[in-house]
Amino acid sequence: MSHNDRASLQASPASVAEGSDATALQVRDLSFGYKGSPVLEGVCLTLKVGEFAVLLGPNGAGKTTLFSLITRLYAHRQGTIRIGEVDLQRQSAVAHVRMGMVFQQPTLDLDLTVKQNLAYFGALHGMAPGLARQRALQQLARLDMQESLNSRVRHLSGGQRRRVEIARSLLHEPRLLLLDEPTVGLDIASRRGLVEHVHRLCHEQGVAVLWATHLIDEVDSNDRVILLHRGRVRAQGSVMDLLAQADAATLSDAYDHFVQGTAS
Repeated sequence: MSHNDRASLQASPASVAEGSDATALQVRDLSFGYKGSPVLEGVCLTLKVGEFAVLLGPNGAGKTTLFSLITRLYAHRQGTIRIGEVDLQRQSAVAHVRMGMVFQQPTLDLDLTVKQNLAYFGALHGMAPGLARQRALQQLARLDMQESLNSRVRHLSGGQRRRVEIARSLLHEPRLLLLDEPTVGLDIASRRGLVEHVHRLCHEQGVAVLWATHLIDEVDSNDRVILLHRGRVRAQGSVMDLLAQADAATLSDAYDHFVQGTAS
């Protein structure tokens, strides 16, 4: 890691003054494939600070692959990814500090308590124990989960575990939060509560959110939608923009227009 990387890591991402028009994520001309088979082709998208955007698409559209590239689980060779002003390829360590991630598959240690899981994550990010505990309590309070601090994760419901994962992803105060199908396996009430909470994060904490889902009912009328199908962005804009582009009355009709009407 370079001297500049180390200096950047020492500063909290939240301490960087950013205007409402600041860019949290920029993806340009991103292509990726496995063994010669394309998975993503020419993907372009931009996310502003404090913006909630839904990455909408059917299973197999390339949503998880896109997230794997943004989080550097996979390395990209074609296109660029910037987290804020940081190029992911050139300063991956700095970029990682500026994002939080909730994966599709649960990643909490079931045999540890909520407190222990959060403390371990804080230690991985080099946070002092006292600061990690303070932020853990703040995030859990926002999620109405503070009473579960000493509970073992295996005793929590699916919705509660997801809330803990969101709290964990925000401990280091990232400016970008990625959620990959975060409501899988949750009941309707838990799904609705999770969507509403993450929307509040955008307004209250200025976090930019990219929420990946195949469920149309998780899209709010005020959300920006990025519709991904077969590795390509087929449409993006407000819900009203997509309705106009598809000449459709509902988002479900617009979705069918872009997905079922696409031959390749």
